[in-house]
Amino acid sequence: MSDHENDLNPSPPSAYAQAGVDLDHDEAFVSDVKEIARGTFRPEVLSSIGGFAGLFKAPDRYEDPLFVAATDGVGTKLRLAAQVGRFDTIGIDCVAMVVNDLVVQGAEPVIFLDYIAMNQLDTERAADTLRGVAEGCKRAGCALLGGETATMPGMYGKDDIELVGFSVGVVERDRLIDGSSIREGDALVGLASSGFHSNGYSLVRKVLDESIAAGRIELFGTLPGSNSTLASALLAPTRIYVKPILNVIRDFTVNGIVHITGGGFEGNVPRVLPKGVRAHIDPNAWPRPPVFDWIRDEANLPESEMLRVFNCGIGMILCVPRDSAEDIAERMRAQGERAYVIGYVERREENEPAMWLDPNYLSQDRSD
Repeated sequence: MSDHENDLNPSPPSAYAQAGVDLDHDEAFVSDVKEIARGTFRPEVLSSIGGFAGLFKAPDRYEDPLFVAATDGVGTKLRLAAQVGRFDTIGIDCVAMVVNDLVVQGAEPVIFLDYIAMNQLDTERAADTLRGVAEGCKRAGCALLGGETATMPGMYGKDDIELVGFSVGVVERDRLIDGSSIREGDALVGLASSGFHSNGYSLVRKVLDESIAAGRIELFGTLPGSNSTLASALLAPTRIYVKPILNVIRDFTVNGIVHITGGGFEGNVPRVLPKGVRAHIDPNAWPRPPVFDWIRDEANLPESEMLRVFNCGIGMILCVPRDSAEDIAERMRAQGERAYVIGYVERREENEPAMWLDPNYLSQDRSD
């Protein structure tokens, strides 16, 4: 039989393909994954993409290394990405949410693994997502060592995508940052966020849908108080703070670091404070990006809930000796970060909350 005749009489699809999983289609995607990941490799990578597991050699410069691990996902921001039809930023979000958790302990992220799942593999969407993951890894300085791309018909909706990341970092045992050295009188240096990052999107999407339905705003319309569209502001990728923070802790004493994620200030600042002290924070000390004003006004949210749910413009807080706070803030600014001294650490009496927010902060002028 000729090749042409074979084309006219193709083999019937396999039972697995009829069930929704086309192995030939999915396995062909591996070559794209290899190419995307290769640009993130470090000298310590000892394997290539496609094996059963990745191999990585501990960096030689560490004398007494501790390995620090973290995992996280992008959450319901993925729904918004599907609604907008843009998937090149959510991979950065995935990396950021994980590696930012590592660097708060002083750890250098060295490897990253991703997990992507869909109803059926959309190679274009998956490639865009992985390019974002690779870009995030480059910004953090870690290697995309491997991962999993799963086709799961019946588990996810047609346009759904799941994205989760896992990372391992390294820190010298005597350089570990755990907050135990935070003292009364320390200053709090806040690093600006790029927006909501990847938290609070269940509320964001609810408010967005109601605003669009009521005709008060358009997803691709201009965000009030800014030069960007609302869609761009909502999908702005989570800022990755790894390199500037590693640069600072190399030359300055940093007693504690807080990643402002789910739970906002109230849920994260107390996690790093030792007994007997509390954080005194002035929310007027930094400009609030317009997207936070939008959701506050649209949902009529009190400031207490804003600061409990969202980062409100501060993605990281460094607890540092007061006499070096301005120098650290200036070092951060020299690296492209917007840094502000936003408060200090004070004595905490029994039964007092672990964080005190200045009650006179209801400023109406919060534009950048």
